[in-house]
Amino acid sequence: MEKNNLKAWLYLLPAIVFLGLFMVYPLFDVFVYSLEEGYSSISKTYFGVGGYNYSYVLHDPYFLQAVKNTFILVIITVPLSTIFSLLISVGLSSIEKLKNLFQTVYFLPYVTNTLAVGMVFMILFKPAPATTNSVANLVLGWFGISPVDFINGPYWAKMFVLCLYTVWVVMPFKILILTGALASVDKTYYNAAKVDGTSKFRIFTKITLPMISPTLFYLIITGFIGAFKAYADAVALFGADLNVAGMNTIVGYIYERLYATSGYPSYASAAAIILFVIVLTITCINLLVSKKNVHY
Repeated sequence: MEKNNLKAWLYLLPAIVFLGLFMVYPLFDVFVYSLEEGYSSISKTYFGVGGYNYSYVLHDPYFLQAVKNTFILVIITVPLSTIFSLLISVGLSSIEKLKNLFQTVYFLPYVTNTLAVGMVFMILFKPAPATTNSVANLVLGWFGISPVDFINGPYWAKMFVLCLYTVWVVMPFKILILTGALASVDKTYYNAAKVDGTSKFRIFTKITLPMISPTLFYLIITGFIGAFKAYADAVALFGADLNVAGMNTIVGYIYERLYATSGYPSYASAAAIILFVIVLTITCINLLVSKKNVHY
């Protein structure tokens, strides 16, 4: 038994070393940086140790705006993208002949460069130099709705475009995973339900959802984590100066603090630790909820 345990640890050793060097140590290093007050990236010195960096970040209007933007993005995009992906996956599963073709079409946005997709959305929602209306405003005009500046206009309009863009980008991956999960459900359950005359809605809620609940849970968890890490999406739509646009995210705030003109690694580290705590808390809550709602 001891020999088998030794073999197991030897097999795990490369992964443990890799995780230790590239995940555990950097996290510990960031935590240390977050406690060093007045750290200078030029002289590599600091004048004290304490919680000032956290206090500064939590009172910084730019950080608070970034937190607000990120939470709105998470709350809206994760449920919507998951629900839409599930509905599309169910529809694709019922189309046997063209299922592979539609899967490929839906997956294309996922393999397309994020900035390229962002440029397309900017063209759709931002007026071209030679015109006064964007494509979106032309469509709104058909219904008698006044034009809206979705890129430089009101906050709700910019947030609408960002959420729509995020949902569009993340849906292909979820559709692919859910389609595979639906295909793996044992058809015996469906056949037995049909013999009993069970309605399609009841089959979906009592058989399909419980059987694919582990996959749904995985997509929800990764969706939350991915949405909290959003940054490139906002840059693609509103440019590099997200603070001016009022559309910065937590990751964007960390990046700007870290790579500012003089550099503020202590503030960036404090913000990174706060983001880590937020994501860890939400993940733990999801794990607790999953114990009652996920069927393995």
